[in-house]
Amino acid sequence: MHRISLEQIESITFEKATINVDNDTLEKVSHSFRFLTSFSKDKIIYGINTGFGPMAQYRIENGELNQLQYNLIRNHACGMGNPLDEIYARSVLIARLNAFLQGNSGVSPNVVEKLISFLNNNIIPEIFEHGGVGASGDLVQLAHLGLNLIGEGYVYKNGKRVPAGDALKSAGIEPLQLQLRDGLGIINGTSCMTGIAAINLIYAFRLLKWTIASSSILNEILGSFNDSFSEGLNGAKLHKGQIFIAEAMSDFLVDSKLIRNRKELFSDSSEFSRVEFKNRIQEYYSIRCVPQILGPIADTLENAKQVVENEFNSTNDNPVVLPEFENVFHGGNFHGDYISLEMDKLKIVMTKLSMLNERQLNFLMNDRLNNKFPPFLNAGKLGLNFGFQGLQFTATSTTAENQALSNSVYVHSIPNNKDNQDIVSMGTNSASLARRVIDNCFQVTAIHLMALCQAIDLLENGQKQKLSSNTKKVYEQIRKKAPFVKDDGSQSQAMNDVYNFIKNNKLAL
Repeated sequence: MHRISLEQIESITFEKATINVDNDTLEKVSHSFRFLTSFSKDKIIYGINTGFGPMAQYRIENGELNQLQYNLIRNHACGMGNPLDEIYARSVLIARLNAFLQGNSGVSPNVVEKLISFLNNNIIPEIFEHGGVGASGDLVQLAHLGLNLIGEGYVYKNGKRVPAGDALKSAGIEPLQLQLRDGLGIINGTSCMTGIAAINLIYAFRLLKWTIASSSILNEILGSFNDSFSEGLNGAKLHKGQIFIAEAMSDFLVDSKLIRNRKELFSDSSEFSRVEFKNRIQEYYSIRCVPQILGPIADTLENAKQVVENEFNSTNDNPVVLPEFENVFHGGNFHGDYISLEMDKLKIVMTKLSMLNERQLNFLMNDRLNNKFPPFLNAGKLGLNFGFQGLQFTATSTTAENQALSNSVYVHSIPNNKDNQDIVSMGTNSASLARRVIDNCFQVTAIHLMALCQAIDLLENGQKQKLSSNTKKVYEQIRKKAPFVKDDGSQSQAMNDVYNFIKNNKLAL
């Protein structure tokens, strides 16, 4: 089995690593095609000599078999909405290629060859966001990929939309000549939703790391107690994600001189005699409960990674061609419920992540809550200047949009296709909405990081030098994109610069 990891997907999509497939894998693809060619000569096999879906009851004449495959692609290439960004479209290409490299699809070797050529020549298919219902696979989206492979429709080359035929000609690539079940093989699978899901996860893991950093920094500048992310406290609860987050926060703040040890409070006899304490004994939940909030998110991402990698490395066609069984199996491996459910879960946890960042931001904005910083982190004249007041509106409204978008798509099945597809996954819809939620999360996180840097600059004399080395590194990175705010002025450019920076860069520590 040809297997690919999320890390390899990231390398191919983001770094445009060259694709090379070994001869043994290519031979397995060829063997599957040769077997199907021979096996189907005297048998009725769905999608080769029958119509599709509810039209499968009609036999296709021998002289029309190839035209059937072209008709299928052209008819189903009817997507609408925005085209997928390059990163996502490349991931779809890889997902479809890797499905065929399992050698269980019966497609011609030329299909694999063309997919590799697209990737290595950076020809980006025009795949639209709206179309497939995620059962019988991503029919509409993958039909647009098929359209490009046969030299029709439009693709993107060097950021420009050009006719696919022209792009292939300039790269010295002949359009794909469809054979046997190539048309059905190309469109009948979960590769669009899975490709989007993989990129969603890559971004989600980045977001989690930035949020571990931002939550750690907030604890630090407030002089919080360290027991909320201590090994003792979190080890008493048996969740891997929670323990991981606590350890990550401890590592991040390992050399901080501002974080307090609970033993300091216990050993201060003057505190015991007080009726009312000046300093908080415990922080608010958004500060104290970070391991318990981010822990389930970490666990969800790890589980989703396993599911997405499994789907990426699976045969998700119908029918499935297995020469070792000397048979062609008809079923529903194209059904996208696994991806749909994981993307719904991803939406939910990413929305919760944005809520955590928004609540922490609100804490920084409200001087009556933090008792440390001026209202809205205002470094100017109170009343005349507004500090981060405007930025908070954007973070709050964007978080609210995430809350609305996080409703389940997995349970929103609508029968269609003459009721042949009577229960569907809506997997691509779920993955696309998760992509939007994640993008919103980056925006909220960017604003929060800007606010934290503003708060650092407002610390009392000497405290800035006591920050952990990791906090100082993050501060320096963000400060290159967003300066200290004193006088009022539009912050939109700085906000977008920070957003692009954290989205396109892993946390470097």
